[in-house]
Amino acid sequence: MAAKSPRKKAATTTTRRPRRKKAEPASKGLSAAEVASEAAAPPTELVQGIQEDGGHVLSVYRDPLGAHTVVFAVLPIDKVEPTPYQRDVSEPHVKRLASAMERLDRFLDPIIAIRKEGRYWTPNGNHRLQASKLLGGKSIMALVLPEEDVAYQILALNTEKAHNLKERSLEVIRMHRGLTGARAGRESDFAHLFEEPAFLTLGAAYEKRPRFSGGAYHPFIKRAESFLQLPLAEALQVRETRADKLLELDDAVATVVDALKGRGLQSPYLKNFVVARINFLRFKKEGPVEFEPTVARMISSARRFNLDKVNREDLGRMSGPLLAEDSE
Repeated sequence: MAAKSPRKKAATTTTRRPRRKKAEPASKGLSAAEVASEAAAPPTELVQGIQEDGGHVLSVYRDPLGAHTVVFAVLPIDKVEPTPYQRDVSEPHVKRLASAMERLDRFLDPIIAIRKEGRYWTPNGNHRLQASKLLGGKSIMALVLPEEDVAYQILALNTEKAHNLKERSLEVIRMHRGLTGARAGRESDFAHLFEEPAFLTLGAAYEKRPRFSGGAYHPFIKRAESFLQLPLAEALQVRETRADKLLELDDAVATVVDALKGRGLQSPYLKNFVVARINFLRFKKEGPVEFEPTVARMISSARRFNLDKVNREDLGRMSGPLLAEDSE
């Protein structure tokens, strides 16, 4: 009898980002003299607006990388607020910042601000703003930018405190809502602001269910989602509908998790284990993936989940040591 040939593994393709090439030293941007030169045309309307608002312009310069005009100003702190789209502040982080600022007795890191109808939105600096307010500050230093679109560059700008999945998703869906009605265009036109289409659907789900475990579903949603070629208002309706289906899946998965716990299995990774079991995409490495049929199939699988086929050792390999409900 002929020996069986070894089964070949399915070919997979991995998309890798191209390695960044190291730039030649001092090859890009402006020199120190060019940054400070009079070539930066003062944005007259913005400068006048800052003065009318009770602020003071300290200087106008061009940023050293892209030569964009920047107004360095001090603003009345009560006229500065976060953009409506970004994450909620972390109170512990605000308190840590306030303590550090109090020890130094200095504020050394200006916020980014955009003037909006006599108020100032900061897409980058809300924690510093709240820390300054906590200390009773009267004013705050800001780099005021003339371009209003910078207010939507929250994810790219905000490196002060790393975003988790929930924060990123909520910020993106809030931006979507803010742009809907205010701007014309399709959802795909704003891909550079939203960064990842999965954030939109996850964000809509988080709005409906704040304790939603988005991390368990993110891997397959990334494959099944794309930016919609629809006007913003229509696209938002699609995101809402998809979020509802995602929560329906979450309910079905939660039922399985509760049943497993009832059998004495206790682990923080139970939900991830169940989602991985019903995620048929792990066997489908290539080809197009559509959101609606993918989620519908996973909901069906969750509702037909066979508890008897859950092997304690399999679960242990995935999640580490299990905690028995009645350990002796």
